[in-house]
Amino acid sequence: MNLTSRKQYGRHYFLVLLPVLAVLVPVAGNVFAATCPEGDAAALEWLDKMAHSAREVDYQGVVTLQRGQEMKVVQVSHSVADGSSREVLTELTGRGAQVQRAHHPLDCTHPGLQLLHASPAEDSCGIAQQYRFEIAEGERVAGRKAITIRAKPRDLYRFGYVFSLDEATGLLLKVLTLNPAQRTLEVMQFAQLSYDAPVAASAVADITHDALHRGSSKAQPDTALKKAWSLMWVPDGFTATEYSVGASRRKTYTDGLAAFSVFLETLDQDMPPGEGHVKQGGTTTYTRGMRLADSPVLVTVIGEVPLSTARMVADSVMWVR
Repeated sequence: MNLTSRKQYGRHYFLVLLPVLAVLVPVAGNVFAATCPEGDAAALEWLDKMAHSAREVDYQGVVTLQRGQEMKVVQVSHSVADGSSREVLTELTGRGAQVQRAHHPLDCTHPGLQLLHASPAEDSCGIAQQYRFEIAEGERVAGRKAITIRAKPRDLYRFGYVFSLDEATGLLLKVLTLNPAQRTLEVMQFAQLSYDAPVAASAVADITHDALHRGSSKAQPDTALKKAWSLMWVPDGFTATEYSVGASRRKTYTDGLAAFSVFLETLDQDMPPGEGHVKQGGTTTYTRGMRLADSPVLVTVIGEVPLSTARMVADSVMWVR
C-alpha cells in the first residue's frame, strides 16, 4: 500500500468505525415482515431495538478489532443530551489517534440510515433486499447476555455479518464479518462495557467528523481535478452518503451495513500498467493507474467489499464532463 492509500485507509477506517459502533437507524421490523415474506420478523424487531438503543443509551467501553494476527484496541464513548449525540473513539494501541463526532442531531437521517428503513408507500424491503436476516443462538459478550442476528448477503458483491446485541438494551456488542465461504475475516467486539456516564474527550481530536447532510454544499475539492467524475456502476443497494458536487477527491457509498470510498487523483505522468490490492480483515484496498479522457489518474477503492466488487467499481470510473 503506497503512502496515499495508507492515509486514505486511515481516514476511511475511522469514518466507517463511527457508524458501526453507533447504529442510529430506525429499522421498521413490522414493515419488513409484511412486504418481505422471507424476512425474519423477530430478527428485524431486534434490529429495531438496536437502533433505538444506540440513539437513547449512554455508554463507554473498550472495543477490540481483530484482523488475522493484527489487533486494534479502541476506547469508545457515546452520550446523548439535548437532542444530539456525541461519539469519541480513542486508539489505545498504535499511534493513539482520536476521532470524534459532536453535536449530531438525533433527528438527522443519513442516506445509509434510510436504507435500513422501509415504508409501505415505497413497496420496498429496504436492506432486506440485499441481506437475509435470522436469529441464531446467543452468547455472552463483555459479560452481557446477547442475542445473535445473522445477515446473509443475497449476492456476491458484499460480505455477510453476525451481530450480537445486548439482550437487555439491544446495544450492538459484537460484529463478525464473513466472506462467501463463511470464513471470519474480522471480529469487532466490546471487551469491556459500562452504561455509566462517558469519559471526557481530549480538547483537540486528530479527526473531527462533520457528517454531510442532504442539500449540504460542503465539499472537499481537489484543485488538481479539472473535471467532475462519477461511477457508472455500484452494486444494487449501495447509495452515496455525501452530496458534494463537481470535482471532489472522494465519493463514499453504503448499503446500510457495508461502506466503501472511491478516491480519484490526477497524475503528472502515466503509471506502469497493472493493479494492486491489500486485504486487511474485511477491508479491501484496491488501486489502479489508468487513463481517463487522455489524462493519467490513480483510482483507489477502500471498503468492506470483496476484491471483485472493488475492481468492478474502479472499472466504472468516468469523467462526466
